[in-house]
Amino acid sequence: MRKIRVLVVDDAVVVRKIVTDTLAGDPDIEVAATAANGKIALQKIPLIKPDILTLDIEMPEMDGLQTLAAARKLYPHLPIIMFSTLTERGGSKTLEALALGATDYVTKPANVGSVSVAMQRIRDELIPKIKIFCSKVAGIQTSEKLVPKPSSKPVARTPKPIVKTILNQKFDILCIGVSTGGPNALAELFPELPGDLPVPIVMVQHMPPYFTKLLAERLTAKSPLNIFEGKTGEKLVPGQAWIAPGDYHMVLEKKVDGVYLKTNQEAQENSCRPAVDPLFRSTVSIYGPRTLSVILTGMGQDGLNGCQLVKEAGGHVIVQDENTSVVWGMPGFVARAGLADDILPLNQIAQKIIAKLKVGR
Repeated sequence: MRKIRVLVVDDAVVVRKIVTDTLAGDPDIEVAATAANGKIALQKIPLIKPDILTLDIEMPEMDGLQTLAAARKLYPHLPIIMFSTLTERGGSKTLEALALGATDYVTKPANVGSVSVAMQRIRDELIPKIKIFCSKVAGIQTSEKLVPKPSSKPVARTPKPIVKTILNQKFDILCIGVSTGGPNALAELFPELPGDLPVPIVMVQHMPPYFTKLLAERLTAKSPLNIFEGKTGEKLVPGQAWIAPGDYHMVLEKKVDGVYLKTNQEAQENSCRPAVDPLFRSTVSIYGPRTLSVILTGMGQDGLNGCQLVKEAGGHVIVQDENTSVVWGMPGFVARAGLADDILPLNQIAQKIIAKLKVGR
């Protein structure tokens, strides 16, 4: 087994040093080289032949987006992880980078003055992604690494028997869970859904603050549907979609006159906030067998427990297949648990959703 060769590209000396030292401390990774801007990076790629790039967005002379575009033409299969700031501008540039072909992104540690905190963030967020995207190259087994460490002890629960979805079941809500590779997957899915969809859509995309609002705006621009960042007190109506805001769980709450959104900052679940499981739990508690759920590409197993509840209630579960997923973690866990009613390539999921929502209408 050989080490994963990483090229670290960042104009900030302090950030380069922190990233390099942290990556070098992992036995499976070696920093093959560093570069202070995109122009230097492009010159180094053919010389050092890295397995993966970490690429800063804001750089002088040749920034991250320009570098990404050039690298994609020359090295279409080279994994590239963008290193972005946790700001609105950083979020906008990150979404643009993903659309241009970036494999994924991580946000820079907010306080590089605290070296130990910054290094831990890199260990928790950057290193697992490097290993996932380079597992075949280095021969690393990543199946266990796809499972995040639980943030708290799991609640003991005796699984109920799985209820088979009723043949002519009518569905009244669509809930979606997605993570790594999600922005592009959603950008492909939503334009295929009609503007007069007869049910509301609620979804969790693992993203930090700023990013989710920008993602909702970008999806709305490409879709017949209106997509909003979720807020407490919003009433669900058919033909509209809400995405959980960064750093907040989003759940549903039934009132006399309808179903409403509610956000909170309770403890992380599956090392995530927002997390898919809280949304699915609250959805099932209100809609029961009328819940249509979709799990798309993503790392980890968030959504697995939620899909178990959907199936126990008699609802329907659709997951994205392995070939079209950037990472077959979230959908893979659901599929291997025997909870998926349909395992489909991304380009067939919209039509399956439309067909299921026509039943009973």
